[in-house]
Amino acid sequence: MTRTGTDTADTADTADSTDTPLTTIHLVRHGEVFNPQKILYGRLPGFVLSEAGARQAKVTAEFLADRDIAVVVASPLERARQTAAPIAAASGVAVEVDPRLIESRNVFEGKPFEAGPALVRYPRMWKILINPFEPSWGEPYTEIAGRMLAAVAEWRAAFPGREVVLVSHQLPVWTTRRALEGSRLWHRPDRRQCALASVTSAVYSGDRLVRVDYAEPNGPTVNQAGSVGA
Repeated sequence: MTRTGTDTADTADTADSTDTPLTTIHLVRHGEVFNPQKILYGRLPGFVLSEAGARQAKVTAEFLADRDIAVVVASPLERARQTAAPIAAASGVAVEVDPRLIESRNVFEGKPFEAGPALVRYPRMWKILINPFEPSWGEPYTEIAGRMLAAVAEWRAAFPGREVVLVSHQLPVWTTRRALEGSRLWHRPDRRQCALASVTSAVYSGDRLVRVDYAEPNGPTVNQAGSVGA
């Protein structure tokens, strides 16, 4: 297991010395998907966890099992709901669904490539890369951050002083983390710190973000250039 943390508070003692109980939102990326044709599946239905992905979900469930989990909420896509299931079972709650946690829109959905080096073989698609800062080929980063942060705020307010698990996808989770940490939203996809079935945890004291922690219960997974992982 790999764990890192980013302290966003001015000082550690001001964050934890108050009487306000801490509320934690765990953003979990789903496990590995069965995708033998290696297409960018995006929001397409029917893409479920592989055997390895199911094992990853169980390991992450064990990692979170001793937490005070109040609710487990998943993206409506199958792979997210399957990842959420063992976490919910270990916590004695049902899986709820929030459409705001869904994967981002992407014009390459259903194709065997995404924005990256593989596109040099498809000149007709080059014009789609005109604006990597939005990005021009998919849902704007600002929209992803907006819907994800709204979900985080709503579920945090619903269970103050407890812990909430939101199961989503790599880009929404990473975009949310960058927004929480005050980083620019555009980035290099191959540098995302968001391994399969990883846990990105936003810890709050009241409405104030104390820190963002990151853990890889299944160890690191590599994002290859031109991969179709989501």
